[in-house]
Amino acid sequence: MRFDTRYRTSNFSSNLPTGVKWLLIANVGTFLLYYLISPLAEHMKLLRLGPAAVLKHFAIFQLVTYLFLHADTWHILMNMLGLWMFGSPLERDWGTRRFLQYYFLCGIGAGVCDVMLNAFLGNWGTHTVGASGAVYGLLLAFGLLYPNTRFFFFILKMKAKYLVMIFGAVAFLGVLRPGSGVSDIAHLGGMAFGYAYLRMRFFHIDLDYFGREYNAWKLRRAKKRFQVYLRKHGSDRDTWVN
Repeated sequence: MRFDTRYRTSNFSSNLPTGVKWLLIANVGTFLLYYLISPLAEHMKLLRLGPAAVLKHFAIFQLVTYLFLHADTWHILMNMLGLWMFGSPLERDWGTRRFLQYYFLCGIGAGVCDVMLNAFLGNWGTHTVGASGAVYGLLLAFGLLYPNTRFFFFILKMKAKYLVMIFGAVAFLGVLRPGSGVSDIAHLGGMAFGYAYLRMRFFHIDLDYFGREYNAWKLRRAKKRFQVYLRKHGSDRDTWVN
């Protein structure tokens, strides 16, 4: 399946597709449970993403569960707005199954990047929550597949492809300034995993390219060796075999 990104446009509809709808319900429901039921909130902290829990205690489930937890109202509002804006057109084009595969791939990939960087820096006690990594993956896909769709960014109206560049640049600069309280590495990780998926699924990366090149190199080397052999042992021949 191939997408022509040059002329593609997005169609925002009032009807929520199934995957986006249930992700919205799950995120908002979890947020309300966390903030309205105090005894439950303490247990739900175990669902946050922490490098110590994942790497030392093998709490791999946190790579998924952290996506449904949010720090405050503004945090979940922005993430759910991005999920709706960028996820809805993608799910309508891809179907629910492929959309959810992509969403969780980006979210889990973002979590892996977050865990590895914090472990490398020795920040074993940190915890990460939020669906931002997955949403950044959706933003990337939207910008690649609907590059000319226009958005209002503050007071400016710009195309989706430029919006992706801005958010990607901000996340990259954020990684260079650790300690901000925002997991910019997760944002970049979500975009990176999303880009890899899109290249393989829609833009058809030839995964056998290097194997074919290696075999062709071996064949050329064998021909050269054979020609050298003929020159050494058949120099009196006028006819060469090719």
